[in-house]
Amino acid sequence: MQYKRVLLKLSGEALMGNRQYGIDPERLAEYADEVKSVIDQGVEVAIVIGGGNIFRGVAGASRGMDRVQGDHMGMLATVINGLALQSALEDAGIQTRLQSAIKINEVAEPFIRRKAIRHLEKGRVVIFGGGTGNPYFTTDSAAVLRAIEIKADVILKGTRVDGIYTADPEKDKKATKFDFISFDDVIRKGLKVMDTTAFTLSQENELPIIVFDMNTPGNLMKVVTGENVGTKVNL
Repeated sequence: MQYKRVLLKLSGEALMGNRQYGIDPERLAEYADEVKSVIDQGVEVAIVIGGGNIFRGVAGASRGMDRVQGDHMGMLATVINGLALQSALEDAGIQTRLQSAIKINEVAEPFIRRKAIRHLEKGRVVIFGGGTGNPYFTTDSAAVLRAIEIKADVILKGTRVDGIYTADPEKDKKATKFDFISFDDVIRKGLKVMDTTAFTLSQENELPIIVFDMNTPGNLMKVVTGENVGTKVNL
């Protein structure tokens, strides 16, 4: 395995499958199978998931809602998604722990760094819910922060596109894909990988990011074994 401990970042929208909102059980089962394949090879996996399929704080604020209230609602949405993913993973036979940055002791452990690392060492998948626990920070920022805290080797950003392009490949047919790109080049070219706060934090801590298509079966295994899948952002 190229990587021993990884942080997998999934968007909330990824859980919708072909639905307009909510959670698609079939998509959850597919993701659980992908994670199980790498867990069985001894890779330690932590997951941060967004909440955009249920509620997005920025969207609420744009309609007049208080931004802090909206972000708190978004954080709770990530816990709901975490519970759904936990259930799917456990149905696949994977021991899983859900830790939340917001205290919801009846449904999730509080985030404790040492405890999270111990779970990973025991082969359990750790899902981090509740974002960073603070408004104005995205789940991208939460993913990078948690990855640094647990000393992950890499951040794997699972999306519906197969990497980083010169432009949006869904809109521009002439867009070309990067196999490798530096943090500086991403900034210089104005490419969108993560929000600026998250991306800068990753760069400062020399933590590589791989953007890949999570919806293609087998891609997660290919990434952790070091195959050239998606786009790797490095120093």
